[in-house]
Amino acid sequence: MKRWRSRGRGMSMTSILVLMVVCIVAVALTGCMILFISRYQRAMEQSAKTSSEQAVEQVASVVGSYTRDMNQAMAMLVEALEEEEDPDAFFDNFLKIRPDVVAVTRYDSQGELLDCWALDRQPREHILENLSFDKRLLESGQESSISAPHAESIFEGYYPWVVTMTQKIDGEDGESWLALDLSFFNISSYINNVGIGQHGYCFLTDTGGSIVYHPQQQLLYSGIKNESAEEQLASRDGNYTQEDMICSVKDIEGSSWRVVGVSYVDELVTANVAVMIQIALTIVAAVLLVTAVSSLILSGVLSRPLHSLSNEMEKFEQNAAEYTYHPVKGAREVGALSDAFGHMVVKIQDLMAKVREEEINLRKTELKALQAQINPHFLYNTLDSIAWMCEQERSADAVQMVHALATLFRISISKGHELIPISKEIEHAKSYLQIQKYRYKNQFSYTFNVDPACEEFYCNKITLQPIIENAIYHGLDLMVEEGRIDVTVRQDGEDIVFTVEDNGVGMSQEQVAHMLHREPGDRTGIGIKNVNDRLRIYFGEGYGLKITSELDEGTCVEIRMPKVKRGEYGEK
Repeated sequence: MKRWRSRGRGMSMTSILVLMVVCIVAVALTGCMILFISRYQRAMEQSAKTSSEQAVEQVASVVGSYTRDMNQAMAMLVEALEEEEDPDAFFDNFLKIRPDVVAVTRYDSQGELLDCWALDRQPREHILENLSFDKRLLESGQESSISAPHAESIFEGYYPWVVTMTQKIDGEDGESWLALDLSFFNISSYINNVGIGQHGYCFLTDTGGSIVYHPQQQLLYSGIKNESAEEQLASRDGNYTQEDMICSVKDIEGSSWRVVGVSYVDELVTANVAVMIQIALTIVAAVLLVTAVSSLILSGVLSRPLHSLSNEMEKFEQNAAEYTYHPVKGAREVGALSDAFGHMVVKIQDLMAKVREEEINLRKTELKALQAQINPHFLYNTLDSIAWMCEQERSADAVQMVHALATLFRISISKGHELIPISKEIEHAKSYLQIQKYRYKNQFSYTFNVDPACEEFYCNKITLQPIIENAIYHGLDLMVEEGRIDVTVRQDGEDIVFTVEDNGVGMSQEQVAHMLHREPGDRTGIGIKNVNDRLRIYFGEGYGLKITSELDEGTCVEIRMPKVKRGEYGEK
């Protein structure tokens, strides 16, 4: 019977559990990582905007203090010019205590230089272009103004970087303009050192968006760099994002200047997000690895009892009759499954014992049916021989044949036992040959070569007689010359082998096959088929008859059965 095999197919429970847990953790971690990175990116963007805004506010505070200081200094100078009896002395003292003031100049209503106060310096006689005073103020109607940073140009060989505050003065001698040139070096150095990120910077503009001071002013003048945030520069205070740039704008209180901070998303946000993604991926990989190892260990602990139970089932499948079940310990469910399997083993073994018992009973019934079949057949042939002798008035021979027949039937009955000693089976065969020799008037001879060690073993009764009968009727009966039958009994390992060999007419291979596979109702070779069936039923498919024959040469029948001792196979 073909046995169902499913072992080794599909994935193991351990693999499924590990894969399932890893997938669930991977999906959960991926979702959490995406959510975290998204929020982290928004937080970094907000942090970048806050950092840029704080830097701008700080610069605006410093520059606001600078402009307030200029306003206060201008108010002080205007007051001294209007009220002091000796303003020159006041101005000299002022310049000594304020080294950051480069010069104080006064212009008439036509924009011509009237006075110049500067420590140890005199203005040029011929000033080609005075960058510290814009004559357009005369017609603009403004009372005051603050210029963009520029180089002082009224001195010979001295060109400091200054910012000029101009204030209109209405005095007794008419309208004039007072200009204060304040050094811009400290402010420019401070702005230059303000960085937002690695490449971010701050610069100053006016309310119209024109650049007042830029730390990369030379690059702007040369056209190498271009500020592309004109719309934001002209907008109100706040943060603005343009492509990969964050722009922060802050008005400077008390002046027309504005501070603009520029930072870059890729270095403040993208780079940090990329680093965080790498860290997150490393953490995810580590968590997945720990999860896989933990799941593998856990699944091993859970599945080991199931593997043991599976192995026990395989052992039971291989040898159910002699299998002894040992319960498998594990979780409550495994224990319940183990107990159920144990009960199933007991029930199956009980059923197998009942089936074996029923098979033995059925086999005995079949053997009795075959025995009942062979006895009438033999009796018919023997009585036919006795009747022939009586017809020939050979009463003495007939009496001897009747005595031999009685011996045959006494051994055949054997108190109802199927197995008899081989010595009795040899005696039975000799009695049969003695009977047949009377009928055939000594037309054949026979010999017995029996290993004495074989006589103590048991065999099926009436095993040799049907084979000898077939040799006489189908092999020697048609011969003109004297026939010969040789019977041999020998040991072959754990088996006993009977050999019946004759020198008769022989058979073809088709006739041999027909004798061992006789169809129901066919009486040819009924004895040989009967013997073969009895041996196979009693001892199994590995035993029975083997016939070799050659036409006009003879036939050899080999009978193989196991060594059976007294008390085996239920015989006493």
